[in-house]
Amino acid sequence: VQLQASGGGLVQAGGSLRLSCVASGRALNGYTVGWFRQAPGKEREFVAAVTWNDGTKGNGDSVKGRFTISRDNDGNTVYLQMNSLKPEDTAVYYCGTSPGIIAIYERRYEYWGQGTLVTVSS
Repeated sequence: VQLQASGGGLVQAGGSLRLSCVASGRALNGYTVGWFRQAPGKEREFVAAVTWNDGTKGNGDSVKGRFTISRDNDGNTVYLQMNSLKPEDTAVYYCGTSPGIIAIYERRYEYWGQGTLVTVSS
């Protein structure tokens, strides 16, 4: 499966962005699609994930109440709506796929997109 992440950019603190992850090459039935982020000098961090079959969602603690993950079955696309952005949200955001139920650990993910940079200025 190929994943294409987009939607990153520069935004002021308090602003919003919506990231997109388009999947191609195979259907996503039976998979979870997740977003992770990696800031300079830090490990990759779980942000949010959604299971394709039933839409079960999970969020990382640092983004709860601010970020929302959703899916568009017809478009094979997963979105990450990011509101109330903070400077500490600055990172490269990656989407990935994991077989089965919600996965919050990076090692569970098989395929990754190329990443999209989000920069939040103070």
